Amino acid sequence: MALREIVHLPAPILRRKAKPVIKFDKTLQTVIDDMIETMREAPGVGLAAPQIDLPMQLAVVEYAEGEDEEEENEDREIKKKLYVLVNPEIVKVSEEKVNGVEGCLSIPGLVGEVERHKEIQVRALNRHGKPVKHKVEGWMARIFQHEIDHLNGVLFTDRAAKIWKPSEEDETPLD
Repeated sequence: MALREIVHLPAPILRRKAKPVIKFDKTLQTVIDDMIETMREAPGVGLAAPQIDLPMQLAVVEYAEGEDEEEENEDREIKKKLYVLVNPEIVKVSEEKVNGVEGCLSIPGLVGEVERHKEIQVRALNRHGKPVKHKVEGWMARIFQHEIDHLNGVLFTDRAAKIWKPSEEDETPLD
């Protein structure tokens, strides 16, 4: 495994629609492992292939519901769940939307208030090419939508109602 360089705006790849993955070979497995390592090192909770300069429909997400309350529950270990999403597609969304603050590893120094669907259902392939379906809500739904946007050349700044430079007390970026 190796750390990959995260590209920043104005890198043109961040604005392009990524191509579907068709080969589930050793090279893809290496890319997935590198993306997981890069995401964790950044640190982020998600990373899309275009962010490491690869135009493929691939994203990784790792987060645990309740992670934000970690300080309050120090004795309880929070288990993070890792998702590998190949060729993901949002197939169902809730009517209810919620606002939240997002940041991005490819746009350092900025955060924004973004409205997202509260719940979504995603169809994708796992790292071995097997179909998977994920029904996620809350913060996890926000992360999935953010990463899938990356695969379509859309950035959180395109959807933000307002954008600002965060103070040191503000939360870390989504990806």
